[in-house]
Amino acid sequence: MRPKGVGASVPRREDDRLLRGRGRFVGDIRMAGQVEIAFVRSPVAHGRLRGVRAPERFAGRVFTQADMTGVKGILARSGLKGFRVSEQPALATDKVRFAGEPVAMCVAETRAEAEDIAAEVALDIEALPANVDMLRAAAPDAPRVHDDWPDNLFLETFVDGDIERAAADAAIRVTRKLRTSRQCMAPLEGKGCVAVWDRHMEQLLLWTSTQMPHIVRSGLAECLGLEERRIRVAAPDVGGGFGWKGLLQPEEVCAAWLAMKLDRPVKWLEDRREHLVAAANCREHHYEITGYADAEGRLLALDAVAHVDAGAYSVYPFSACLEAAQVGSILPGPYDFPAFRCRTYSVCTNKPPIVPYRGVARTGVCFAMESIIDAIAREARLEPYEVRLRNLVRPEQMPFRNVTGKDFDMGDYPESVRRAVAMIGHDAVRERQKAGEPDGRRVGIGYATYCEQGAHGTSVYHGWGIPMVPGFEQCFARFTPDGGVEIRVGAQSHGQSFETTMAQVAHEILSIDPDRVSVSHGDTALSPYSTGTWGSRSAVMVGGAVATACEKLGARALRIGAHLLQAKPDEVRLEGGAVVGPGGSVSLDEVARTFYRRPQNLPADVDPDGLELTAGYRPVVDTGTFSYATHAAVVAVDGETGGVELLDYVVVEDGGVLLNPMVVDGQIYGGAVQGIGTALYEAMRYDANGQPLASTLADYTLPGAAETPPIRIAHMETPSPNTRFGQKGIGEGGAIAPPAAIVNAINDALAPLGVEIGALPATPHAILSAIAAAEAVR
Repeated sequence: MRPKGVGASVPRREDDRLLRGRGRFVGDIRMAGQVEIAFVRSPVAHGRLRGVRAPERFAGRVFTQADMTGVKGILARSGLKGFRVSEQPALATDKVRFAGEPVAMCVAETRAEAEDIAAEVALDIEALPANVDMLRAAAPDAPRVHDDWPDNLFLETFVDGDIERAAADAAIRVTRKLRTSRQCMAPLEGKGCVAVWDRHMEQLLLWTSTQMPHIVRSGLAECLGLEERRIRVAAPDVGGGFGWKGLLQPEEVCAAWLAMKLDRPVKWLEDRREHLVAAANCREHHYEITGYADAEGRLLALDAVAHVDAGAYSVYPFSACLEAAQVGSILPGPYDFPAFRCRTYSVCTNKPPIVPYRGVARTGVCFAMESIIDAIAREARLEPYEVRLRNLVRPEQMPFRNVTGKDFDMGDYPESVRRAVAMIGHDAVRERQKAGEPDGRRVGIGYATYCEQGAHGTSVYHGWGIPMVPGFEQCFARFTPDGGVEIRVGAQSHGQSFETTMAQVAHEILSIDPDRVSVSHGDTALSPYSTGTWGSRSAVMVGGAVATACEKLGARALRIGAHLLQAKPDEVRLEGGAVVGPGGSVSLDEVARTFYRRPQNLPADVDPDGLELTAGYRPVVDTGTFSYATHAAVVAVDGETGGVELLDYVVVEDGGVLLNPMVVDGQIYGGAVQGIGTALYEAMRYDANGQPLASTLADYTLPGAAETPPIRIAHMETPSPNTRFGQKGIGEGGAIAPPAAIVNAINDALAPLGVEIGALPATPHAILSAIAAAEAVR
């Protein structure tokens, strides 16, 4: 591989502008004649909207859904059998279904003035009983969130298996009830958009902070009744997404409509309170799960019932069932056992609509599965890592199809465990536990192993009934007249480092220096179609598309270069930014100049399509790649305060061939810190009326540097046989395992007290309550 190509830790090109405050985000966009909007949001979680009253002096400055003639509600459809469609109006009409739902839009010259207007708008709402707990909301007698539904279920799924036979042979049976809390994704930059009607192009331009420009355009076209050619969606720099920016927002629909009505640019920026109140939208799961094993700790069967709180609507393009429906297929993870049964419920409640957060279902699934593995280890009187080694799929079994039909491509899962055991110093921790801590705290060690299916293709998403089925990822590539390279892709980078990594891919193929490669992305007017950046797909799909386009572009350059060198095409190669032949070389700069400026020197059979093209890529086997990792944590638990200190943290991961190891490390670090938040700190709690109990970051705790230990990473690079360079999707993995590893470590520390934590986050209050309950039992 080339020195600055695939596998090289090339410094991020983006950092020069971003770390100097020179990025251009939605908040930096200011247009002549621009106005700003603020929203009047529902103060109750569930109620009938009887009226909206605004002072007469604000006529023409306050709008409701009734004013938005011809604008359709947001519909997220699915082909899954039994799925119930919810229509989400841009502004609430007859009913409000969660606290924070937008009801009216106020416009003024500044955001502050718009908020002042919003403060004077009165809402007449008849409050109704709110569905706050997903288990109660799933009951037949629960109040209906959508009046025309027979119950509050978006979807129920069932995976059947011969559990009874396995249970009969099981020496060990463990059952646990486990729960994860609702969270906010809390990207550094909230959502936001600027909409403007371009009179010259007769086109709506929407600058928006999004992961999916092309998907947002499709959804916006449906709502506004415009042809897609009359909408341009462009993403500037995006300050974090994590899934929150992978959807069409009602606020985007409102801003776009108002820009067309007023013929003025319209801007909306989500503030932090709006995000916390109206966008607490992920990771709320409940599991009742039973594991069956033999006396040696070998897993025989798994039986589970899972509920996911999906909130009030399914957002565009699709969200309500994405987590629960996946639970039924990914719960077994990388473990090899014969019998599995799982029933899942996607529950509609009076909370903000669920959105797939980094790791999409896998964080909760990993917590559930790894809790059962540790419970089996305690029953079998084995070290938890030994039970993992006895049950993980082995390398000689690859390629491997597990109990739910997942096709694992390649890897050595047991080796990741062995390396994590060695790196964390397992035996030394056990000796430390025996000696005890001078301050009386209790030390524990915990492990979690997971797999992440990423870069799913057509066959997977078609089967899931999702409306935005990915196909061939495309890339536009062009030599400029002076020999530089322009790359355009339709996905959007919001931390994935496209401008660096895709330039490395171009260098790998064309040998041109990455500094001479420009990468643009996320603009429907300039880039090829893409379903966007999600599902750990960029390295595989976008990287594969860039490589394919550069290969085809390079072939054209080689043919011209061979002619200039008076050599045969099969005698030349690309090296050092030049076409090199038996008797000399000619630079790619000269090749480009010849095509564009001296066409009389071209070969007679030159490709008339020139030195630019669009090429598509899809792996032949498109069921996805399987990256994986084992995380290990050492904690100290204070039995007097319930406080937890992370003493050490280790990640041993396998993402296949890494396009840029430094970028991968950054992804793992960031994901792990988010996982620490899930494990110990983050929870959006609600009262009995569905009121969110946190509206500022003083109430909603995010982990920072003080809460994060030095995270040590080791890489195992087992190439995928199905991708262009052997790379696998890895962007979400860092966030998946920390809650399981950390809580397993806490339970290990507190095991002598008979304490076991089964809910996230493991706050001091939760730990003290568990200790008190165990003492009461004793």
